[in-house]
Amino acid sequence: MTKSIVVIPARRAATRLPDKPLAEIAGEPMIVHVWRRAIEAECGPVLVATDSQEVQDAVARAGGEAVLTRADHASGSDRIFEALASADPEREFDVVVNLQGDLPTLDPALIGKCVEALEEGEADIGTIAAEIVREEERSNPNVVKVVGSPLSRGGILNALYFTRATAPHGDGPLYHHIGLYAYRRAALEQFVGLRPSPLEMREKLEQLRALESGMRIHVGLVDTVPLGVDTPADLTRAREILETA
Repeated sequence: MTKSIVVIPARRAATRLPDKPLAEIAGEPMIVHVWRRAIEAECGPVLVATDSQEVQDAVARAGGEAVLTRADHASGSDRIFEALASADPEREFDVVVNLQGDLPTLDPALIGKCVEALEEGEADIGTIAAEIVREEERSNPNVVKVVGSPLSRGGILNALYFTRATAPHGDGPLYHHIGLYAYRRAALEQFVGLRPSPLEMREKLEQLRALESGMRIHVGLVDTVPLGVDTPADLTRAREILETA
């Protein structure tokens, strides 16, 4: 039986929204809201990986656990890998969920869907996507699409490609990829040891590094896309949602 841990990378130096993890929403820092959503998912213990003493202190005040990591990591995957090595040297956990720290309104059930996709078959990585229902999102390069083949079990795709283009061509649904990942521990170790790949650098999509190296990604289909807080306007919307909840 697999044992999962949820790790939330949180860095303060976001370009478009500095100090994003500490942004106040409904009386608490955003990172605390994300930590609470992860606890509610009941997919295992939750750990915040941060480069900031202030973020670590905020999580501790809420009753959570956070570890300090290097400030120069290139990606959240690298940050969670460092945190995991520190927090679990005995390798108790064999599934690692990478939950972005800017999803304060996340439905906790989506974390479980991500783990379910990983555990279906021989996947190295699990993630999730939702069918695109707004016409303008089909051609929006900021909406990442996943192209995949359905598995025998309904509701899960085997990922063939991720792209900012409108794909696949022709009639049928398009799927909006949601950047939440569940890794087998060995797959995370393999992934962080890989160099950036040509398609990854072209599309600016880290998950293509895994596909180009031959790793298998399964995608669970869900019916909601969480609000990612990247801009001041997103932060205003998150406050409106959580302050009226």
